[in-house]
Order: sequence, then structure tokens, then C-alpha cells
Amino acid sequence: MPRRFELIVFDWDGTLLDSAGAIAACIQAAARDLGLAAPSDDRARHVIGLGLEDALGHALPDLDRADYGRLAERYRHHFLLRDAALPLFEGTRELLAALRSRGHVLAIATGKSRSGLARALEQTELAPAFAATRCADQCAPKPAPDMLLELIAELDADPARTLMIGDTTHDLQMAANAGVAAVAVAYGAHPAAALAPLAPLALAASTAQLAAWLAENA
Repeated sequence: MPRRFELIVFDWDGTLLDSAGAIAACIQAAARDLGLAAPSDDRARHVIGLGLEDALGHALPDLDRADYGRLAERYRHHFLLRDAALPLFEGTRELLAALRSRGHVLAIATGKSRSGLARALEQTELAPAFAATRCADQCAPKPAPDMLLELIAELDADPARTLMIGDTTHDLQMAANAGVAAVAVAYGAHPAAALAPLAPLALAASTAQLAAWLAENA
């Protein structure tokens, strides 16, 4: 059968890597380092996937913009202590290998920085799986469509045959803004109740469920 989707673009944190809890904890720790009240778990998890400064600004809306740099530095400090130990979700390697074996082109669109993604790909040894990547410090971050539009242009893909997979409303909104279909995963940063109203093609509760849907529908 012909492939419905030629290009499949993944978010990273909370979609391929089990990191949403760690990111939220690091945002909270950075706030405490600056003597601020830490945001709730829900608020800290909501901003995952945005560019770092946007995320910190949304998580701590009363913070003076002049202090964003200090907060970002403390966040990076805490995250770098944890990131090497963060695991891929179970079944992720097998999922990516299966998609590539069926001829799909894979890419990443992430709120991480370029250096952060490079480090993560090196640690997980997954760099060869992806034909191209876009990060929040390379172009307008989610939910702007720029990451997807640039990946589509670089890989000479058809938007109608491109699929975005992510764990946040920011991923789904980016896909909608780019005119691209999307599938959501409910095991990352945002709960199913927040993702469902954006009408993704599917809402997977596990990597295994995502793999099964892709095998049948992608």
C-alpha cells in the first residue's frame, strides 16, 4: 500500500524522551533559586515544548523580563544534572526503526535548543534516525508553524503527506498553523483532556498504541 504520510515529524521531550516530569521539576527548582514561588506541576508542565524564554515567562508571569536570563541559567543548571539519565519511552527505538523500514522520512521539531538536542541525540544514539531537525533557537518556536514549514521545505515534502506527532497542545497548534495533520500522545506533558479538543487524528495512550496506529494508518 502507498504511504499516507511520507514525512513524520516528532516532538522530542515528552514524546520520544520521558522527560516532562524532570523539566517541570527543573523549572520549579530554578524559581526557588531566585527566591520565587515555584509554579504548580500543572503550570510547569503546560509550558513544555515552548522556547525556553517563552516557557519560563509563561510559567512565572510575574517575573521581570530582565530576570529571564538568570532564571534560564538556573534552569539549565538543574537540567544538565539530570538529562543524561533521562530514558526514552519504552518501545521508542523499535517504533523509529519500523517507520524507517517502511520508508517514512523522520524529522524532529522541538522546543529544545540546538545544543540541547545535539546532546540528547548523541546520548541516545538516535541522530541517524532523523533526516532533519528544527529547534526553538533556530526559528520561531511553537506554536508558530515555522519549524514544520522549514522541515517540509528542506526535505521537499508534501504538507498533505506530512504528520506531526507530539505530546502538547503547542505541537497540535503548530501543526494546525502549518496545515499539517497531527497525532497526539497522552503520556507526556499535557493530559488527554487538553489534547482531545484540538482534534488530532489519534490520541495514543502509549508508545505501543502509537506504533499500532501508525502501522495501520500512516
